[in-house]
Amino acid sequence: MKQFLSANDADDPLQLAREAIEIKKDPYEFSHLGENKVLGLIFFNPSLRTRMSMVRAAYNLGMKVITLNVTSDSWQLETEEGAVMDKGHAEHVREAAAVMGSYCDILGVRSFPGLRSREEDYAEKLITSFRNYGNVPLINMESASLHPLQSLADLMTIKEFAGNGKPKIVLTWAPHVKSLPQSVANSFAQWIIASNMDLTITHPEEMELSSEFTAGATIEYDQEKAFQSADFIYVKNWSSYKDYGKLHKDSWWMVDERKLALTNNARLMHCLPVRRNVVITDGALDSNHSIVIRQAENRIYSAQVVLKKILEAL
Repeated sequence: MKQFLSANDADDPLQLAREAIEIKKDPYEFSHLGENKVLGLIFFNPSLRTRMSMVRAAYNLGMKVITLNVTSDSWQLETEEGAVMDKGHAEHVREAAAVMGSYCDILGVRSFPGLRSREEDYAEKLITSFRNYGNVPLINMESASLHPLQSLADLMTIKEFAGNGKPKIVLTWAPHVKSLPQSVANSFAQWIIASNMDLTITHPEEMELSSEFTAGATIEYDQEKAFQSADFIYVKNWSSYKDYGKLHKDSWWMVDERKLALTNNARLMHCLPVRRNVVITDGALDSNHSIVIRQAENRIYSAQVVLKKILEAL
């Protein structure tokens, strides 16, 4: 594996999830692979699970880690080609990425969208710049449009509970207090569809995701109908893709125990952090349906299998 930016970088997404499950059984089996190797983690936005799971995965493989919070620890970066840098940005990403790549063997980058311009966000200028100028393998730790490490952990978690069965998986929109990106939802759809699994996406009308990521899924505007006979319910908010970045408010879509009772005793998933009693009720989140902690733990092993593949290819 030369890079990890989306599901397209996995030859077989389902097999990669299976390998992550095997690594979980003996996390230190390949600790020799990362000896004398350095992972650089570049954060343009806050992180809890992504940061800690990446560091732990690297340690399990014997790597050293350098972490940089760009907003507080670094010069602010210019990404526009041909920019006249006479305002706030002190350094261009061309030089910054090249320097970081010279210090590290693998780079991971995390950056959220501005949610003002769909064209600008989905162009993925920052990820593209680090890929072009970093000169080392790049891992997408969440970008404007995708979050592949999360989705690999999600797929791994589903496989742990579903085995070789073909479960009914439902991705449901839920309300939130602020506009959030489509990245987790886009990525989850991309990985589940690429794994030839049964995916239904339910959301209010006008809250469709990009068909680039959802082609092959069933779209259902009636949440309760979608929940019927479901084996997994993945809850996530996203802002409008069509009316880009717009916040949609409808508290009826919050997931509760009554709605979970419509399912086939479904496992309840969320990428975290989750706003209790806004996105999911306490009763649902604290019920036996919930596997959100297992899902979060598996972030270590999704990161570890990706790092292992990249290290093997160096």
